[in-house]
Amino acid sequence: MKRLIPVTALLLLGLFGASGAVLAQEADMATAAMNKAVELAYALDTFYFLISGALVMWMAAGFAMLEAGLVRAKNTAEILTKNIALYAIASIMYMLVGYNIMYGEGVSSVIPSISFLLGADNSVEAVLAGGEDAPYYSGMSDFFFQVVFVATAMSIVSGAVAERMKLWAFLLFSVVMTGFIYPIQGYWKWGGGFLDQMGFLDFAGSGVVHLCGATAALAGVLLLGPRKGKYGPNGEVHAFPGANLPLATLGTFILWLGWFGFNGGSELKVSDVGEANAVAMVFVNTNLAAAGGVVAAFITARLMFGKADLTMGLNGALAGLVAITAEPLTPTPLLATIVGAIGGVLVVFSIVTLDKLKIDDPVGAISVHGVVGMWGLLAVLLSNEDATFTGQIVGLLSILVFVFVASLIVWAIIKMVMGIRVSQEEEYEGVDIGECGLEAYPEFTNK
Repeated sequence: MKRLIPVTALLLLGLFGASGAVLAQEADMATAAMNKAVELAYALDTFYFLISGALVMWMAAGFAMLEAGLVRAKNTAEILTKNIALYAIASIMYMLVGYNIMYGEGVSSVIPSISFLLGADNSVEAVLAGGEDAPYYSGMSDFFFQVVFVATAMSIVSGAVAERMKLWAFLLFSVVMTGFIYPIQGYWKWGGGFLDQMGFLDFAGSGVVHLCGATAALAGVLLLGPRKGKYGPNGEVHAFPGANLPLATLGTFILWLGWFGFNGGSELKVSDVGEANAVAMVFVNTNLAAAGGVVAAFITARLMFGKADLTMGLNGALAGLVAITAEPLTPTPLLATIVGAIGGVLVVFSIVTLDKLKIDDPVGAISVHGVVGMWGLLAVLLSNEDATFTGQIVGLLSILVFVFVASLIVWAIIKMVMGIRVSQEEEYEGVDIGECGLEAYPEFTNK
């Protein structure tokens, strides 16, 4: 019997040892499965972010086509040159300094820090570490998504100053706008600055992107002055019809499509049921707001002018999109349609009013992105319980005042150094010849 004791002990030890090994193996398998799930979610959210960014990048083509369709034929090549050049400048400047200004540590909640170039992407260890601070998409995908937003803001400026601004003056302003002006006010909200801390809400950029771009455009337009012959001595407004309305309509549809990436991508995540449902709601509300803007703009134009003005309908679609961008998630689909419809009405009245004030905006950019951008920020109060009137007003005014003053200073300096307006002869002949040395429609150019 005594001999059985050590044998039994050995058997028990072996049994427990085998059980421990099995448990350890199962734990390792569970950890591996969990890590694989984390990596898959990371890959999915990164892919979604990149595709959303690509859709927003496609909006650059939309702006180019819209603006090329709404300017006169003799200014088409120059507007296309501006659009492709500003996208390239925005990409480079945001990589060099803008992204770090907008998303750096910051000297304070008002003053951002300045550093240069992009850092390394997330390591596997950081992703698998878990916890609230673990990254769930690639840092480089975030940069790509953010840089196409910068280009969007600058594209707004392009159309407003069309047909009479010097190309290189515009491109010089693009350097400052995309590298410094946009990132500073972007830091205040999306970089965790004082606007974010006080509760200002702007989901995808009715203020940070659209109001910013429109305000910079307004500052330039005021210094630039209207196109020759646009306004008569007794306050008459002379229409300068666009050269290619099919192209402008195509541009609007491209922008409408790209906006699903603009708003949908701003949800930042799609890899679980709750986020997937949120993204679907954002898509639906974005689409319905644009639809509401189109219908309302056409009705308003019919009542005011007796005609279904196509250009007002196109701007109505964009106005609806801008209006819902500040908060496309929390409204019901019906409310989103109403928010867009109000934007469609506002844009028609704004375009007419700016003409009466002799503020010449060939494509209606200041009205679409500025006036309706402000409405979008206030419309957040209709559906988001976390929004406060004070927070939205302070955010709106902060962006408006800072961007206007900063842009006005930069435009004024450029005007003193190299001038911002082409000569009367170049304007009459068309900036295509004077600035680019070629014509977009050499056989059909209408002088």
